[in-house]
Order: sequence, then structure tokens, then C-alpha cells
Amino acid sequence: MSEAELSGFESFCGSEFWNLTLTWYDPVGPFFTVCFEETVLKWIPIGWLLLSAIPYCLYLRRLEKDSPPRGRLRLLKQLASVYLAVIALADLIKSASGGQPQATTLSAALQCVAYLFTLILLQVEYKKGVVASGVLFFFWLFSLLCGIEPFYSKIVYYTETDPFFKATFYCHFAGILVSLVLNCVADNGPEDLVDGRRPCPETRSSFLARIAYWWMTPLLFTGYRKSLTESDLFALNPRDVCTKLVPKFLRVWAKVWADFRIRQSRKNALKVPVPVSYKVSEEERAPLLGGGGGGPPGPGGKKPPGRGGPGGATGPTPSLFTAIVKIFGARFLLSWSCKIVYDFVQFINPSLLKFVIEYVEDTSIPVWKGYIYAAAFFGSSIVSSFFFHQMFHIGMTSAMQIKAVVIAAIYRKALLLNAAGKKDTTVGEVVNLMSVDAQRLQDVAGYLWMVFSAPLQITIAIVLLWQELGASVLAGLAVMVLLIPVNGALASAQRKLQVAQMKNKDDRIKLLNEVFSGIKVLKLYAWELSFQRQVEQIRERELITLKKTAYLSAIGTFTWTCAPFLVTLATFAAYILSSSENVLTAGKAFTALSLFNILRVPLSLLPMIIAYLVTAMVSVNRISKFLSGEEIDPNLVLREPHRPGASRIEVSGADFCWEKGLPPTLRDISFSLPDGGLTAVVGSVGAGKSSLVAGVLGDMLKPRGSVTIRGRVALVSQQAWIQNATLRDNIQFTGSWDDHRYAKVLDCCALRPDLEILPGGDMTEIGEKGINLSGGQKQRVSLARAVYQDADIYILDDPLSAVDSHVGKHIFDQVIGPNGVLAGKTRLFVTNAIQWLPFVDNILVLSQGTVSEHGTYEQLMSRNGPFAQFLKQYITQEAEENEADEETGEIGEHEEPEVARLKEEVLSRVERLTSEDEDAISRRNSPTNTARSSSRRGGRRLSRRMSSRQQDVEQIKEEAKRKEREKLIQEERSATGNVKYQVFLAYFKAMNLRMTVSFFLFFILYQTASVFANVWLSIWTEDPYLNNASIPSNTSEYAALQNLYLGGYGAIGAAQAVFVLIYALLAAVAFVISSRKLHAKMLSNILRAPMSFFDTTPVGRIVNRFSRDIETIDNLLPQMFRSWISTFFNVMSTIVVISFSTPAFMSVIVPLGVLYVFVQRFFISTSRQLKRIESTTRSPIYTHFSETVTGTQTIRAYGASDEFVNESQRRVDYNQIFYFAGIAANRWLGFHLDFCGALSVLAATLFAVIGRGSVNGGTVGLSVSYALQVTAALNWMVRMSSDLETNIVSVERLEEYAKVQTEAEWDIPQTRPPPSWPPAGAVTFNDYAVRYRDGLDLVLRGITCDIRSGEKVGIVGRTGAGKSSLTLALFRIIEAARGRVTIDGEDISGLGLHQLRSRLTILPQDPVIFSGTLRMNLDPFDEKTDAELWSALELAHLKSFASALPEGLAYQCGEEGSNLSVGQRQLVCLARTLLRKSKILVLDEATAAVDLETDALIQQTIRKEFKDATVITIAHRLNTILDSDRVIVLDRGLIKEFDSPKALLQKPKSSFYSMARDANLV
Repeated sequence: MSEAELSGFESFCGSEFWNLTLTWYDPVGPFFTVCFEETVLKWIPIGWLLLSAIPYCLYLRRLEKDSPPRGRLRLLKQLASVYLAVIALADLIKSASGGQPQATTLSAALQCVAYLFTLILLQVEYKKGVVASGVLFFFWLFSLLCGIEPFYSKIVYYTETDPFFKATFYCHFAGILVSLVLNCVADNGPEDLVDGRRPCPETRSSFLARIAYWWMTPLLFTGYRKSLTESDLFALNPRDVCTKLVPKFLRVWAKVWADFRIRQSRKNALKVPVPVSYKVSEEERAPLLGGGGGGPPGPGGKKPPGRGGPGGATGPTPSLFTAIVKIFGARFLLSWSCKIVYDFVQFINPSLLKFVIEYVEDTSIPVWKGYIYAAAFFGSSIVSSFFFHQMFHIGMTSAMQIKAVVIAAIYRKALLLNAAGKKDTTVGEVVNLMSVDAQRLQDVAGYLWMVFSAPLQITIAIVLLWQELGASVLAGLAVMVLLIPVNGALASAQRKLQVAQMKNKDDRIKLLNEVFSGIKVLKLYAWELSFQRQVEQIRERELITLKKTAYLSAIGTFTWTCAPFLVTLATFAAYILSSSENVLTAGKAFTALSLFNILRVPLSLLPMIIAYLVTAMVSVNRISKFLSGEEIDPNLVLREPHRPGASRIEVSGADFCWEKGLPPTLRDISFSLPDGGLTAVVGSVGAGKSSLVAGVLGDMLKPRGSVTIRGRVALVSQQAWIQNATLRDNIQFTGSWDDHRYAKVLDCCALRPDLEILPGGDMTEIGEKGINLSGGQKQRVSLARAVYQDADIYILDDPLSAVDSHVGKHIFDQVIGPNGVLAGKTRLFVTNAIQWLPFVDNILVLSQGTVSEHGTYEQLMSRNGPFAQFLKQYITQEAEENEADEETGEIGEHEEPEVARLKEEVLSRVERLTSEDEDAISRRNSPTNTARSSSRRGGRRLSRRMSSRQQDVEQIKEEAKRKEREKLIQEERSATGNVKYQVFLAYFKAMNLRMTVSFFLFFILYQTASVFANVWLSIWTEDPYLNNASIPSNTSEYAALQNLYLGGYGAIGAAQAVFVLIYALLAAVAFVISSRKLHAKMLSNILRAPMSFFDTTPVGRIVNRFSRDIETIDNLLPQMFRSWISTFFNVMSTIVVISFSTPAFMSVIVPLGVLYVFVQRFFISTSRQLKRIESTTRSPIYTHFSETVTGTQTIRAYGASDEFVNESQRRVDYNQIFYFAGIAANRWLGFHLDFCGALSVLAATLFAVIGRGSVNGGTVGLSVSYALQVTAALNWMVRMSSDLETNIVSVERLEEYAKVQTEAEWDIPQTRPPPSWPPAGAVTFNDYAVRYRDGLDLVLRGITCDIRSGEKVGIVGRTGAGKSSLTLALFRIIEAARGRVTIDGEDISGLGLHQLRSRLTILPQDPVIFSGTLRMNLDPFDEKTDAELWSALELAHLKSFASALPEGLAYQCGEEGSNLSVGQRQLVCLARTLLRKSKILVLDEATAAVDLETDALIQQTIRKEFKDATVITIAHRLNTILDSDRVIVLDRGLIKEFDSPKALLQKPKSSFYSMARDANLV
């Protein structure tokens, strides 16, 4: 203020405004003038209220109206505001009428208005459901702080004033104090549960409790008393739930896509126009919102060739980073604002330290100033802590939100991808995006403040250093500038390595996902070692990249650890050598050193943030590419409301193709499905039936034509999709519950008998991919789901393929046919079952991708067209099978009489129409052959169409017996209590103990050199010769001594550099070694785990250990470990220095250390358990995703995408509960440790203030500076210890799987059989008994039998007889309880599992194909020649297909064989069998789920190629084994009968006869 302004203001106040002597030099205390008290001190809180009112009101306006708190505290707060407003009004009236200065009157008026405004704010907050206000808290806090000095001055300098004003002042001060206390408590009523949990306490706590994180104390106390469980946690903060975040992200992403398309259209304006026939809809919407097309098209409307990472998007993509900034930018700015304040506040302490030293050395300074300095130290520490932890809390919760929306976006995208989008993306890769990349984004987002904070701190430190050392600081600055290109080179190299690393990680997770999904096949074929090698090869590439990254990190550690010392050395050298007048005094040296210590933190953060940014950029690009992949276009299918008389499905002139640029798979398709009609679709293999279903549903691209659907759709897919849920939940799906409808569905879908078999009835939990259901059961559950939904349109893709004729007839009659429950519904029925065709309303005949014929059954039969040719093909196959059966002497069989009659009528009519030669017709129509061929056709068809009841009963009973005492899918266990020292020991052992000791030793040497550098500097600055002012500084002796100290300081720095470089390199190698060993150990053990482990453990859970936990051990744990080592030895060295320099301060350090240890132990028990639970609740997210991806067609067909998205988001929210609690627990720890540190600084300062006269300034400076240093070090060490113990849980989780109980040895050299074993194939069971687990009953109770060499033996039995157990026992999937099995005289229990399994051959029911080449799927060990492989393919009828492929044997089969049809997959399995061609073949209903053509090919090949082998057919249906040499009938684990089928059928009292009669075979 100018003098004129000051004079005017004083006249406004009636007294002087400012008096420095009164304020700063008064011996009693700091006092302000009355004018200052009446204006500035009263206006500060009012100014705060005014500045914050507008943004706070806008914030309140945006809040949705919530239920008001039901507590009474609000009334007390409002009464306090009214009370204060009345006092201010009284002051206003009195001052206005009593001739008081204008300032007093104005202040009273402003206070009255402010208190009334607080009253209004309280009411608005009440209506909005706000329980605590930071604005009002700070208003009352500022009011109290500004009232302390006037209150103190009125007590110390008591003067006669108006009694009225004196009374109102004290009442006013008391009212403010009461208001502040009331605002320290939240206005809460009774708790309302949120999804069965207590609401998040953060939302119900006061502002003070929020900034001090006291709301976490009850949970921490619970965790300290006992191990936390999931039920102990509260609900997620509504601010963080997906339902609030994801819609906002989708809106912003749509805007980003719109902007991106505008930019791309401008760039592509001059490029080749898009061909009309393949033009993409111009009304594309953004991906994730249902837009088709995905990423931007290249020239010609086609995607540029090549793979672009997950999602397959190539070329430019919209920026996910832009979307994230638009959504979360404001919160991050708020977080970073807190960090900026913290950065400035932390530089206050050096200035305060200088004032304290002055106070100690100058006894004339008033005593009160010492206490003010002590209070200022304490206050600055608390303020800096408040801003620091708010920065972290806001930043980390925002990062958590980013992860949630990214996972949700990836999940939604996976549901929307079309075939082209899926082509280059596997489940494993997308799980990697969810588990690794999303986590990396979260990690980076929480630490982005380093980007601006590190340069800001460096700038402030340099400015302060300039004040101490002048231009010499430029030398240090030059060192930092020179290090920037080094840093840039490191960042560039790291980025390239990160891209390669993520590609390797994707490949590994993709392969592991397939290995664990098909583990049963691997065990049966003894292929574990081959796939283990493949995984380890990928892992080795990963480790090579990791090692390179570790070396770069070591160089970065070396560079940035040496950087502060180099800067210090350069600055000191420049200062000394620049002028002989410059003397390095203790004051300058240690002030500069303290600033260099501050500088050390941002310099060490720079390499970390660079590494973080590199990984973040890689992850952002990968996720952006995936989110830009091609999607299903919702405009491909027009969905309209149904109008009376209109068709339900109408297709007009449509072409369908799987990818842009490829020729159409289906051409010129036109048909309509009338309301309530039943339309069948028939055609030979490869005609396009399933493609037609996909096209109608909108899953294929439609370059031309139109598809219209009017009504709700239900789908029964060819391969049934089953959820990991109860049977009831699978049927109910997304429909509402209806008892009557549910009961009707169970009856018509023939599921009632299954409920009697299942251990829990309809509440039985179904395992992953329906593992505990048979093929027939899965198909019927899929059909039941469709029927229960009560849709308008039913698309049935060969739903009767997996059931026998009896069940098929029941389902057709009761569900599909004219009199079924779906009568009146529109049905599109894809089938090869010709007997039902006379009962359909219309038939579509597909041939070579076109509709060759359509019409009613009578219309098509009246002409010899493609339909008749299709039926003729069926007859030819039947005739060939009959001839083969006659050659092998197969006995006659009988089918369901009505089904046989229908079929025979159809076939007879076709034979007449197609003019088959007369001999064939007469031969077929002769009475004898007609009956025989009819029975044979019936038998063969029945053998293809599995007797679901027999199969289902057998499988489920045995499964129920095995798991009757436990859930099928076990809950993931998490350890409790302290992390055992064995976990740390396991980590060190994995590193190599010698190397571990070595890098510890070199770090100790480095730390010793670092401490000695400070000691050397102390000796240097205290040298009496150099400090003697009378000695000229330009003498040679003086210069020599200076150079000696400078050279010694530089030599110590060089020693530090050498030691830290060796440490960094050794640590880099050691951490990579540990990653290799821990992964290899877990992988090896898991592959050796018994099948029971995989039956009860979801694949997603296992993959989670190999993805997220391995990621932690590869990248996060080494960083944590290095930080902990650095911090621990820093603390130790600091305490050692303090103990020698200021022993008195140890009286504070010791209790402080005890307090720190207690706080850590109080915290760590909760933090550790939260980490464990968070890890276990993460797995269901990925398990649910994997399940969803396999059923995308079904989910989309039912229109259930939203329900599945919501379920995924619910699981993410559930996982975030524990992650958020972990974040808040860390903030609780940090704030309370900082509070303890502030107390220690306060104690050190009070030592100086109280002991003035007995201590010198140097001692005080050293004591306080080290107090500041040791506090920060102890805080960081506690955090690092907690983080290390929290993240070491990943090692614990890996060790858990590395110790899972394993099977017997794979290879036993002592008992290894010769290569030709078994020479004959004779199998003998001798008193063989087996149980699934200790404590359970025997399932085989003493089997004794001999199976001769080359014999064909069928094994049958009723429910629970033990047929499947016998199969598993033969391969030693389960082990004997007593007795033995011998093959050609060799006891199999003495053989290694691979020695046994590799000599047996099995053709399983479900064809399992792995992603990789055709060669790898046939011969994973690469033992066979190309000639042998081609021969096997020829015998399996695949040679023509494979030879037509450009890649030949190198053809990529796709994930789970997605590039092959179901029939081709089964033929590939047959080729595997032919390659091995052992003397013992086990058939487990290998042709149950394939079409007629494939069935015939497989049966023909097996008869020919295995005519000399022992063939054991495990029959879930009786017809399969009627042509066997002998049949074993099992009953309750014992052999009841063992004879030829013919002999057993001649005994009416035999069990076999009884089963044959039940199956209508006799």
C-alpha cells in the first residue's frame, strides 16, 4: 500500500493498520493492531467463503438429490450458525448506532451475511444428502485461527472497552469453536446397506476424518484382531462404480471416434473410392456403441493387411489417451494441484531451520519466537502431509476408475467383434489386455504427477542453490542437461523392448489358455512335455527381453543414482575453482547438501516415470488397436416390430461373407419365414447351413441384400454353450422366474430324469464349459434355455445331433414339431435328420453357398432336384455301411419303430424318384433285405445319435460320487496371517543365494561410501587451515589442500559409482533368474497336477497366476525390492550418523522407531490380507470373460449383451472394493507416519528452544536436519516394507501352485518298456479297485478279467457302474486302490505315466485342437516325417483339404481349431490316432457329435486301420458295441457279465438283455 492508501485505510479503521514492532519485536508475543484485527483477520474466512461459494454451489447443483441424513447434528449446526448470525447482527446494530469505525460496522455486516449463508448451505447440503462439507470446515477453521490472536491480545493487554463488545467477542469466539467442533463430526443417521454391505465409510465421514483417513481405522482394527474376510469389507464408493463411470466413457469415446473419422476422411479424400459392393454403412457409430466396421478403412474400403496387435486393427487408431484425459483430466488436475502445493511447502523447512539456528545463537530474540518456529515446523509438516496424501488418494482412485472403464470397454468390445475382428485376437491376448495392460495404465496414472513435479522440484532447488553458491550451480545444471540424451536413449530402447515383451506375453498367455482348456487331451496323449517346451520357448524370449530391460534399468539406476553426487561434485568444484575467494564453509556446504538431498528425489523419480510412460504408451496403443477392431454392424439386420400378416424373418438377395474383400460364402439368399411356421434347412457338409444361421443373426458381413427380423430371437447353437452356474440358472438365463413354465420346459426337453441323477438336482453347479454334463445333456439344456425364454423366433442349429432317436422323437414331438410347445412360434430348423422333414412347413435346400431349392416337402419330393440328390447321398452312405456291416457279421438292430417307419418311407420314395438301378431297388425292396437294411440303418443311426439318458446317467453319477462332498468349482483360497519367511526365502533361493548375498554386499559398500562422502565433506569444511581467514587463499599450500579434499571427494564418488553399477547389474540378473525359476517351477508342477485339480479350478484362475502374478514378479517386485534395499540401508546409515553426532536425539529416535514398528504391524496385517483377497477376486473377472467369449453368438442372439456387461461390471466393482480399501489403507499409514514424523521434528525443535544457551547452532542444525531426514527415511521404509510384503504375495501364490499335489512320475528309466511295447495288446485286470479320493467309496470294487490281443470289447453298464472310471484307470488318470492292471504281462503301475499313455491310443468324443499349425496338432514332438503325416491325413480323408491349402502342413488352425469345421477337427483327431497306431485303441463315443459324412469316414477308417488292434469301446449307448467280440457288463463297480453280445442276448435274464430291451433293441 502507498502512504496515501494506508492513511485512507487507517481513517476507515479509526486507528493504525500495521505496526511491525508490535507484531514481531514485542517481548510478550506477536500482536496485531485493532484495525488489522477488525479487517484482515475477519475478512480472511469471509474471503474463503466467497471464493469457494460459486464452485461449491455449482458442485452441489450437479449432485443428484439423495435421501437426507437422518441425524440431528444438522440442527445443532444450523442453531450455531443462527446464534453467530444473531451476535453479528447485534454487533452491527450496536456499531452502527454507537459511532464505531466503519471497518467494525462493515465487518459485522459481512459476518452476519456469511453466517446466514452457512445456514443456507447447510440446508442445501441436507437436501442433497451431503454429510460433511470441506468448505464450511475450512471456514470455521480459518475463523478460529484468525480469532486466536485477538483473544490472546484481549487477555494479555486488558484495556477498558465497551462491555457489550467484550461480551459479544467472547460469545462469538465460543460459537466459532463450537461450530468447528460440530463440523468435525459427520451428520449421519442409521446405515442403509448397499448390496448387503455397509456403505463406504468415506461417504459418511466428516471432512477431518476424510483428510486424516480415520474412517479406515475400524477396518484396520478388525484386520489387526483377525484375518480379514470378504464379508468384513464395505461397499464401493458410489463415485467409483462402473454404472456411473462407463456411460460417461462411452459418450466421450463416441465423440473421440467422430473427431477421428473427420480427420481420417480429410486425409483419405484423394484416395481410391470404396467399391460399391463392399461399401461400409455411412452411418457407422463408434465401436463399443454398436457401430460396425471398427477401425478406419484403408484404400478400397479394406483394412490394410497385416496384424496390428490385439484386435487386428492396423494403421492409425483413435486415441484412448484423449478419451481418458477428457473424462478424468479434471480430477488429475485437482490431484496435481495438491502436489504443487506440497512441492512448495517442503522447501519451507530449510528457511525455518535457518531461523531456529539464529534463535539459538542470538539470546536477544524473544522466547515466543522459538515456540512459533517449532509450531511452524509441525504445521508445515502436517500441511505438506495433507496435500501429499490428498494428491495420492485422488490420483490413485482416478487410476482405479481408469482401469475399471478400460476393462469394461475391452469386455464390451469382445462382445461386438465380428469374425475379422476376432481373427487375429485370442482369448489369452484379450485377457492380457485386461490383466496386464489395464493394470499398467492404472499404475502409471497414479504416478503421472512425477512428469511435472520432478522438473518443478529441480527448478526450485536450483534457484535456492543459486542463492547459496551463485553461478557455480550452472555446472551442476550442465551435468543434468548432459544426462537428458542418455535418458532419451534409454527410454527409446525401453519402449521397443516393451512392445516386444507384450507380444511375447500375449503369445504365452494365449498358449497357456489353450493348454489348460485342453489339459485332459494332453494327459491322455502324453503331450505335456511338448507343450511345456513350447511355453518355455516363448517364456525364454520373454526373459531375454526382460533381461535387456533389466540391464537398461541397471544403467538407469547407475546414471540417476550417481547424478546427485555428480551435480554436487560439479557445483562444489566450480565454486572452489572459479575464484580463490570462494571458501566452502560448513553453512554453505550443508545448506547446499540439504538442497541436493531434496534434488535427489526428483532425479531418482525421472527414470521411473520414463519407464512408466514407456509402458503406458505401449499399453495405450495396444488397447486402442483392440478397441478399433472391426465390429458387428447392427445395421446389417433390420429389426422391426411385428405386424399382423408379416413374415418373422425376411432375407432378400443377400450375400454373406466373413471378411471384407473375400468372396461371399453365401450368395443371393432369399427366403421368408412366416409367423408360426416351421422351416427346415438341409444340405451336405460345407453347404453353408451354419453360415446361414450366422448371416441371419448378423454375425457375418452382408455386402448386398437385406435381412429383416421381426420379434425376439432364441438360438440353439450347434455346439451347446453352457455357463459355469447352476442348471436352473443356465435354463432361466436372463428371463424372469416362472415356476409353471420352468416345470413344463423340464418335461418337454426330457430333463426330468437328469435331475434325479444330478447330486443337487437343478441347483447342481455346472463346471466350466459344462465339464460335468454329457454332450446330450448340454444340448438339451441349451434347448431348454431357448424354450424358457418364450421368444417369437427360434433358430435351431441341428439341436438333435447329440441325442438318440427316442429322445430326438420326444423333443421333436414335444418341442419343435407341429404339436410341440413351440407350435405357433417361427422356427428355423437346421437338420440332417430326414425323418422329420415330412412334418415341416417349408424346406430350404442349400448347395454350394446358394439356396438351390425351397418349398414344402411334397413339392420338393415331386421333382428330382437337389433335395432328392441330398437324400440319395444319404442312401448311398447307408448302403455302404450295410455292406460293411454284413462283411463284419454285425447283428441286426432295431430302432424306435415309428422313427424307422418314417425314415423308410422317405428313403423308398427317394429311391423311386432318383431312378436308382433296378437291381439295387429290387435288392433293397426285397422283404429280407428291406427288414435287414432297415434294422441296420436304424442301428447305425442310433449308434450315431447317442442315448443321452444312458450317457448322462453314467457320467453324472460317477462325477457326483467323486464330488459329493464338495462343490465342483472350489473357491479360490487366499492365505491368512503374516507372509511366512519361507516365501521370502523361496524368492531368494530362486534368485541364487550367492548372487543375492553379492548384490547386498555391493549395495552396503555403496551406502558406506555415500556416508563417508558426507563425513569427508564435514572434515573438509571444518579444516582449521582452510577456515583461517588470515591465511591468503592464493597460496600453493592452500590450493593443494583444496585440491586434495576435492580430489578425495571425487574419488569417493567414483567408488560409489562402481559399487552401485555392480549392484545394479547383479540385481538385474538375479531378478530375471528368479522370474525364470518361479515360472518354470509353477508351470512344471501344474502340468503334472491330476485331472481333479483342473476339474475344480477354473482356467481363468490358473491363467491369472501366469499373467498378473508373473507380471508382478517380472516387473513390480524387482522395483519394490530395489526401493526397499535403498531405503533400509539409508535409514540404517542415517541412524548411525545421528547416534555419533547428536546422541541426545536418540531419546526421540528409539521410541519413534518403536511407534513406527507398531503402526506398520497394525497396518500390514490388513494391507496384506486386502492384497490377497484382491488377487482372488480378480480371477472371476477373467473367468467370466473367457466364458463370455465362447458364447458371444448365443449372447448376442438372445439380446443379452447388456446383462453380461452388467455382470462383468459387477465383478469389477467387487474386485475394486478391496483395491480401494488397499489404497485407503496406504493413505492411512502414510498420514499417521507423517504425523509421527512431525512430532519428532517438533521434539527436535523444542530441544533447541528449551536448551538455548547449552547447545550451539551447528548441533541444532544437524539435529533438526537429520530429524527431517530420518523421518522421511523411516516413512518410506515403512511404506516400502508394507508394499514389499503386499506384493510378495504373488510369490506366495506361485508357490502354492508349485506345491499342488502331482500325479505319479512321467518317466521311470528302470521300468521303461521297449519301443515295440505292447507287442500284442492283451489287457488283464486282477482284483482291480479304485476310488477317486481318500475317504470316498470305491467306484471299482474288484475287477478281474482278460481282454485278448486283437479283441474288440465293449464296456457297458447302468448308472454308476464304473465304465468311465475303467477308462480313466487304464490311462492312470486315477490310481488303483488295490489290485493291478497288466498289458502284455507288464504291470502298468510300475510304468511312468508317459511310458504308459504314449503307448495307448484314444479317440475322444470332443475334438480338441490347439492354435498352431496343422503339423503341430498332429505331431507336437516333431517326430514324424512329412510323408507319414500326409499318409495319416490321407487315411483320415483330410489330404485333399490340406493339400488345397497354400500353407499345407503349416496351416494355422486358429484358437481351439476355429479355422476348421467340427467334422474336420474330429478327422484331425483321427489322424493323430492313426499316427500313433498303437496295439490298444480306446473309443469314447468318438462320433457322437459329428455329421453323417464324418461319422461314416471315421468308422470306415477305424475298421480298416485297427483290424489287428485291441479295441475297447466305452459305450454310453448300447448300439455302439453290438458288433464287438465280447461285452463287459459292469454293475456297481463289479463285472456282472462278460461274453459275446449274441450269447448275452440269448439269455433273457441277463443284465445286457435287460439294457437292450430298455433301449428298444430287442
